[in-house]
Amino acid sequence: MKHHLLLTLALLSSPIGSTVAHCQDQPQKAAKLDVTIHVEMDYLLYLPKDYDKKESWPLMVFLHGSGERGDNLDQVKVHGPPKLIAAGKEFPMIVVSPQCPKGKSWEPFELSLLLDDLERKYKVDQDRIYLTGLSMGGFGTWRMAAHAPNRLAAIAPICGGGDVQSARRLAKLPIWAFHGAKDTGVPVELSQSMIDAIKKNGGDPRLTIYPEAGHDSWTETYNNPEFYDWLLAQKRPGKN
Repeated sequence: MKHHLLLTLALLSSPIGSTVAHCQDQPQKAAKLDVTIHVEMDYLLYLPKDYDKKESWPLMVFLHGSGERGDNLDQVKVHGPPKLIAAGKEFPMIVVSPQCPKGKSWEPFELSLLLDDLERKYKVDQDRIYLTGLSMGGFGTWRMAAHAPNRLAAIAPICGGGDVQSARRLAKLPIWAFHGAKDTGVPVELSQSMIDAIKKNGGDPRLTIYPEAGHDSWTETYNNPEFYDWLLAQKRPGKN
């Protein structure tokens, strides 16, 4: 099911103030910034078959790779959970698969607005929000987790990488990362370095490296029932 997110956000309503004065007795004057941010995002929405029978449901957000960017949501169904749903697989959770516009990458600020919108519109259990993605979506998963770790119950970045400086912020977050040992597009060291940095900061993340896999380390992951069992067992940790 196709859905569209359209948000216009005014950060500050006051106009920009006067320029800086250079006189000795008044070296500075107050100024305010007036910025309006316009966010549009199409996404696929999957609701469990018994959606109306429960007050809240876990939410899994899937971030696609760079090849699925654009304005045709059918492209999002090429890999991962959207592909499985299109083939008839049922999930015991809400699944949302947004599409990133052509030429752009996943921005944590926009993903936060998406989560805000989903929490308003659907029966989302705010303590069981899971984020996963592959390739560009794997990088986006790491970025979003570093931006808002307290909003997520768990992340599962696949063949991605992140900023090791964010490791301290991620130490309490349940993490299971995946990568192919023979990945020539995104070196496995990028996942390994994140896992190592988080462990040094007291975290307990998991990393599965498929010895014979190249860049496609997602097919085996998303076909594995144990992966979803692990996700659904996670709840949001206490605030950092």
